[in-house]
Amino acid sequence: MPRILTGNRLETGDVLWWNGSDWSTQIKDAVALGEEGDALVARLVAEERINDPVLVDVTGEPGAYVPTTTRERVRASGPSVRADLARGSLSTEVI
Repeated sequence: MPRILTGNRLETGDVLWWNGSDWSTQIKDAVALGEEGDALVARLVAEERINDPVLVDVTGEPGAYVPTTTRERVRASGPSVRADLARGSLSTEVI
């Protein structure tokens, strides 16, 4: 099962997705990571610039990944209390 890297921007709390060279606020930009993902997470934890970097299991294809857990689907779709404030990268129907 593919895994993608996510975390939160410390300054704003924005949900971020690793695109292979930098961070994106859109899950559609995420790239699947192999074993190099664990080393990348370790490096990011040591740098203390991204909050809670973690690899998450996803289904789908590049550009259309959907996290397998409800928690990560909610994070990808944005706030669940006020949809008008959502800047998420998945529609709320996915949840």
